[in-house]
Amino acid sequence: MTTDPRELYTVEEDTAAELTRELAETGDTQLVLVHALRGFIDAGGAGEVATEHLLERFVARRLVTFDADRLVDYRARRPMMTFDVWRWRDYDPPQLVVDLLRDADGVPFLLMHGLEPDVQWEAFVAAVRQVVERFGVRLVVGMHGIPMAVPHTRPLTATRHGTRRELTSTPGWFGMVQVPGSAASLLEYRLGRWGIDAAGVGVHVPHYLAQSSFPAAARTALEHVEEVAGLALGADELAGAAADAIEQADRQVAESPEVAAVVRALEEQ
Repeated sequence: MTTDPRELYTVEEDTAAELTRELAETGDTQLVLVHALRGFIDAGGAGEVATEHLLERFVARRLVTFDADRLVDYRARRPMMTFDVWRWRDYDPPQLVVDLLRDADGVPFLLMHGLEPDVQWEAFVAAVRQVVERFGVRLVVGMHGIPMAVPHTRPLTATRHGTRRELTSTPGWFGMVQVPGSAASLLEYRLGRWGIDAAGVGVHVPHYLAQSSFPAAARTALEHVEEVAGLALGADELAGAAADAIEQADRQVAESPEVAAVVRALEEQ
C-alpha cells in the first residue's frame, strides 16, 4: 500500500502563517533547512551535539511534526519509559520534527531533528519535499560524524558533498565507494533529481573517539554549514567545550601506551 506523503506529518499552521508572512514581507528567498537525524552513523555525536547547541542557543518554534507511529520500528529502537515503585510514571516518545529558528543575525532557518525513519523512506523524502516547496526552501543541509583513521591532535577535516559541485569542498577524500544508505543520504539524492539544492557534511572523527561525545566535531560541522548556507550559527561558542574534549583525549592517550602508539602512527600517516 502506497502512503500519501501528506499523511506522514502535520503543520503548526500558526507558525507556518507567521513564517510565510515574514518571508513575503522581507522578500527573503534564502530559507535553509538544516538536518541531523539520529540512528545512522554520527561519530563523536557531531550532528547530535550540533543540534543540541542550536536548540539551546536559538529560540525554536515547532513547524512540522512527523508521525512516529508510521515511521519508527519500536521493537528495533524501544523508547524509554520510567517506572516508579508501582506505576509507569513517564514515557519518552520518539520524535521527528522540523523547528523554526533564527540565527545570530535574525535570519530564519529550519532545523529537522529526531530519529531517522526506519520505514517508508521514499514517502518520508516526498513529505520533506512538500515542506521544502511549501516554504520556498532554497537549500537543504545535513551534518553528521564519520569515524576515520585520523588523530585528534590535528585540525578536524570533513567530507562535503552535494547535488551541485559548487556546494562541495575540494579535494575529495573518497573515490567511488558503495556504503549502506541512510534516510538523509536518500533525501539529498532525491532532492538533487528534483532540482532542489542539497548538501551534506561528514566530519572526520578519530575512530578511537567515535563512541564519545566530541564537541570539536560538532563545531567543525557547524562551521561547514555556516559556510555553505550563509548562516550565523555560533559555531565558535563551542570552542571551549571542544578544547576541553581535546584535553580529555590527551589525558586518556597519556594514560594508555597502546592508544598513544596509535595516535603517533596516525600523525606520521
